[in-house]
Amino acid sequence: MNWIILILAGLMEVGFTFCLGKTKTATGQELVWWWIGFLAALSLSMFLMAKAAERLPIGTVYPVWTGIGAVGAVIVGIVFFHEPASFWRIFFISTLIFSIIGLRVCLNLNRF
Repeated sequence: MNWIILILAGLMEVGFTFCLGKTKTATGQELVWWWIGFLAALSLSMFLMAKAAERLPIGTVYPVWTGIGAVGAVIVGIVFFHEPASFWRIFFISTLIFSIIGLRVCLNLNRF
């Protein structure tokens, strides 16, 4: 369950980066709503990360949380904000994904 909470925290980080990206072009009332979404997602992300850290090591929680956020932010940038999807960008994001998986595997190996 703690891993699910941590993944949700990371997804909320992606949510607040998406909202932040939308504030660049929004105006008026729409801008206010994107900022409200940003603050709500940011708050929920922090809360869920803190809950996950109650049971999982912080040395695992923080890198996984930031990794999910980083990977998600790049994907959101490519899909929604038409940022470049160059070979090197995809390559380094892939290494980050493998690192997140590696942290999860290492945590399981330490239980035996």
